[in-house]
Amino acid sequence: MSTTTRRLTTAQALVRFLSAQYSERDGVRHRLIAGTWGIFGHGNVAGIGQALLEAGEDTMPFHQGRNEQSMVHAAVGYARQRSRLSAQAVTTSIGPGATNLVTGAALATINRLPVLLLPGDYFATRSADPLLQQLEHPVEADVSVNDTLRPVSRYFDRITRPEMLIPAALNAMRVLADPADTGAVTLSLPQDVQAEAYDWPEEFFAERVWRVRRPAPDPLELADAVRAIRAAERPLIVAGGGAHHSEAEEALKALVDATGIPVASTQAGKGSLRHDHPADLGGIGHTGTAVCDDIARTADLIIGVGTRYTDFTTASNTLFQQPGVRFVNLNITAFDAHKLAARPLIADARTGLEALAEGLSGHRVDSAYEAEYRAGKARWEEVVEAAYRAEDSAVPTQTQVLGALDAVVGDDDVVINAAGSLPGDLHKLWRARGPRQYHLEYGYSCMGYEIPAGIGVQQAAPGTPVWSLVGDGTYLMMPTEIVTAVQEGLPVNLVLIQNHGYASIGGLSEEVGGERFGTAYRYRAADGTFSGAPLPVDLAANAASLGMDVIRAKTVRELRDALAAARASDRPTCVYVETDPTPTAPPAEAWWDVPVAEVASRDAASAARERYDGHVAARRRHL
Repeated sequence: MSTTTRRLTTAQALVRFLSAQYSERDGVRHRLIAGTWGIFGHGNVAGIGQALLEAGEDTMPFHQGRNEQSMVHAAVGYARQRSRLSAQAVTTSIGPGATNLVTGAALATINRLPVLLLPGDYFATRSADPLLQQLEHPVEADVSVNDTLRPVSRYFDRITRPEMLIPAALNAMRVLADPADTGAVTLSLPQDVQAEAYDWPEEFFAERVWRVRRPAPDPLELADAVRAIRAAERPLIVAGGGAHHSEAEEALKALVDATGIPVASTQAGKGSLRHDHPADLGGIGHTGTAVCDDIARTADLIIGVGTRYTDFTTASNTLFQQPGVRFVNLNITAFDAHKLAARPLIADARTGLEALAEGLSGHRVDSAYEAEYRAGKARWEEVVEAAYRAEDSAVPTQTQVLGALDAVVGDDDVVINAAGSLPGDLHKLWRARGPRQYHLEYGYSCMGYEIPAGIGVQQAAPGTPVWSLVGDGTYLMMPTEIVTAVQEGLPVNLVLIQNHGYASIGGLSEEVGGERFGTAYRYRAADGTFSGAPLPVDLAANAASLGMDVIRAKTVRELRDALAAARASDRPTCVYVETDPTPTAPPAEAWWDVPVAEVASRDAASAARERYDGHVAARRRHL
């Protein structure tokens, strides 16, 4: 082994190391860390900042952010669009810059999406102690605010000596490239260590390729799964995000074409089949379609493919009601494969689906079952058409906004959303045309994700039309990265829906006896409640002030024209529309457990509790 060394600071060494890391799957190589987002302060400007400047854009592209949380969201959007094969890093100063990463880190880890976090930290030498923005803990002097990132990171290390970087950096890459273990990875970097020089072995900077494996299923587990599927009379596949991460869409289609097994999709899995495939039943669970939830209630075998089975998917464990229902879970993560007392099939989604297709050769579900779910699918399509239908001169409802967008997008457009009432409407109604079109972050359902994620998707897929759908509540949370889109010339399209408050939580509040308390954006009335006139907030003017082109649309016709103009533009464009609040979305087809006050003095809450007790009685444990 060579003993040649190179003298660099810790920060310089880290940037050089990251520039030489690659992932590889199916023989195709990708840069593992494709760029670094950053906001500089005293905790990283002279360390990571200097190192990025010295390395140059060819070695490590740099992206300037406006909010630390937003930078993580952009990196997550990038990683998802790239099927987790390429990621981005995020560097911050110490203190609030570092703690602003926590929400984004939680989102990344919950959604199993890779992002490398490089927050600055206090002086490892304690030569200046305490320093600006340092938390002083009275009994644990080695604790800093960066420790808040530990529970939301898949890997965490604090680099208090330069040489500690070598094993830590290698472990960080291992986790980022691991399809079963990925998420947020944090290397906490004391600012004095960032600037400290060390003689690094040249081998540390050698090109490394991290192969993203596609493990095949265990033969005995595969045989069990095949027997279970062959014995089932009413099987249903539930496709989750893992189907997309594995790029298993074609394998899923091949299995379904051969067997006739219908497919339900979670928020993360929607688009695994095209919306017009005869076996695609749409969304499942609380925000699912009527046909999908009806089939789920009577299914005798649920075949999970890359799903975590969240409460929205299982309708808080009230959906799968067939007395003898059993589960087969194909998942690369054993933790998820064993959920609901399932027969586990621990494997890559694509490899596992291909193995199932081979094992099920010649098998097909009963034709009466196919006819049943296809008829239900046709009935639901009529519901979608009714929700989308609108007169040209009408003020659009929210579902009619989706209908106008549906008429404009192409197969490769990406539609991004995360929170509010839109996820429910989209899950029920959106006609996903391609595997990357439906980009819903619903693992953490984080308001403010949509705009920065749109930037990340644009970086990952230049030239792809990207639509960030936000309501006024989400927009007010985090519009700052509009400035970044303008600066970088990224033509993200923002569809900004003004409905004067938290529409989703307002509806939920009413349902659980909260009477929409604190959910409207209105002046205080004489009785002290927020029930006065709507606030005179002009969000379109705000978007324009941040550099976006803005098109205001008042009618359905104007909206369609505005969306078409935005799609044709090469600049970041906001389509602003104030919607008719009349409900036009189909109601929930399954329950969601939000506990209601057991004792209350108001009639609305007492009535809600009575309804709640009725739903709880339908819950079951799958053992």
